Amino acid sequence: MRHGGQILVDHLKTERVSRVFSVPGESFLAALDGLYDSGIDNIVCRQEGGAAMMAEAHGKLTGTPGVCFVTRGPGATNASAGIHVAMQDATPMVVFVGQIARAHRDRGAFQEVDYRAFFGPLAKWACEVDQVERLPEYLARAFHVARTGRPGPVVVALPEDMLSSMADAPDRPALPATKGHVGRADADAIMAAITTSARPLLIAGGPGWTAEAGAALMDFAVTNALPVATAFRRQDYVDNRHPNYIGDLGLGINPALKTIFDEADTLVVLGSRLGDIVTGSYEMLDPATTGKQIVHVYPCAEELGRVYHADQTVVATGPSAIAAISELPPLTATPWADWTQQGRAAYDAFQTPVETPGPIKLERIMHELSGTLPDDTIMTNGAGNYATWLHRYFRFKEYGTQLAPTSGSMGYGFPAAVAASLQHPDRTVIAWLGDGEFQMTLNEMSTAIQHGAKPIAIIVNNGRYGTIRMHQEKTYPARVSGTALVNPDFADLARAYGGHGETVTKTDDFNAAFKRAKASGKLAVIELVVDEQVATPGLTLDQLRAQGEAG
Repeated sequence: MRHGGQILVDHLKTERVSRVFSVPGESFLAALDGLYDSGIDNIVCRQEGGAAMMAEAHGKLTGTPGVCFVTRGPGATNASAGIHVAMQDATPMVVFVGQIARAHRDRGAFQEVDYRAFFGPLAKWACEVDQVERLPEYLARAFHVARTGRPGPVVVALPEDMLSSMADAPDRPALPATKGHVGRADADAIMAAITTSARPLLIAGGPGWTAEAGAALMDFAVTNALPVATAFRRQDYVDNRHPNYIGDLGLGINPALKTIFDEADTLVVLGSRLGDIVTGSYEMLDPATTGKQIVHVYPCAEELGRVYHADQTVVATGPSAIAAISELPPLTATPWADWTQQGRAAYDAFQTPVETPGPIKLERIMHELSGTLPDDTIMTNGAGNYATWLHRYFRFKEYGTQLAPTSGSMGYGFPAAVAASLQHPDRTVIAWLGDGEFQMTLNEMSTAIQHGAKPIAIIVNNGRYGTIRMHQEKTYPARVSGTALVNPDFADLARAYGGHGETVTKTDDFNAAFKRAKASGKLAVIELVVDEQVATPGLTLDQLRAQGEAG
């Protein structure tokens, strides 16, 4: 006989879960008891949003479901931000939520929420377990749903009296994940589509990726002289130094890459959704008439044809398709070879620094980081204009080195860096953050100190919510409302938490500050105090305002 919490934790071990992220609550005491001597590392966080984002980042890094425990009511609603990231980013995650006792339902009991109704539209699956004997059934299904097809978050609500009940319930084995299948006929059809093209473009993205798949894709691209672009915030899927890589289809897109996308007559989409960011708010690719031949490989059948008609659809991951087409003989003619070289030249030209106003030159700092950091350095960020310097100037070299929300969620960058440092304590982990971004989850500095994580957070401090100010100046120039920030001394705050803190006001001082932060061997914060005119890599605040006034 075992209580429900022990049954749950025993299944976590069956799923080979080594680490969970949590904020404790009285609603799942039995699960905490099960974790007590389980050997599973329980990372105790400071707020459920941070815990869920850490679990999501863990899922991205490992390809296995990140696991999060939160309590009922406000705990669950706080966690919803991280659940939304996992859903939009197709990240496997299982979130366990404590629930009120079963006999108290529908009375408006303390912190009562109907989680199936609340999380139904937000998660891949939301369920509630009423019978302790059925826990193994629900748990096996939850992990299977989280990692199969298009991966995503699963929410499992656990009534506290169910979880503390005793049962003699046999464990269930973990179910293997499926990656779909790309047969020889599918592979031949993909190659035929490329062969009939004048200007084909390969787009890599989506779930289920591996380092081996990225290398195989670029080998295939070299053999057939094809250009490769990555989807938004999937830049680490291939080595950005590769001559066939031409950039990322993200925010702040290289105008020359947009032209290449427009000119392409065939898109071979390997694992990515054709969402609004990749397609420039659906303007670079008209859903009504695309004007292109489209081959779409994606592991979820419901996504294929959801917005765009595709001439060929394959239900599989991008890496599965790459493995299949890589086995085919190389093409005998590649008339697009010069076009591919032009794409790479345009990417290299876009790397030329555009000077940032003021004594802190973000482009110089980012180039320095890109050129000197180890290839396996993990870079994280959340949402904000500050991230565009990272997207534009940093060259990702290895898979699994970019953690960023395609959902555009603020507050993600620092919790993700904590999770990355815990997973890879021997690697350099840098959180590239804005001042507004950092303040949403900086309380997780306490989590980092407690559990020995040592990310280096670099804060671009311009005293505002920069992205919203940009849009504000374009739409309502000179009418600044609700975007100014009063910030703490971030370096002092890091020291107060027990970490290392530095404030940098000149570019020439950055390298020494970074070396001291790295040598500290603990959580570190470097605050970059930038000029108030810093807005985007290409435009100052005054230039944005002038654009808005010109209308």
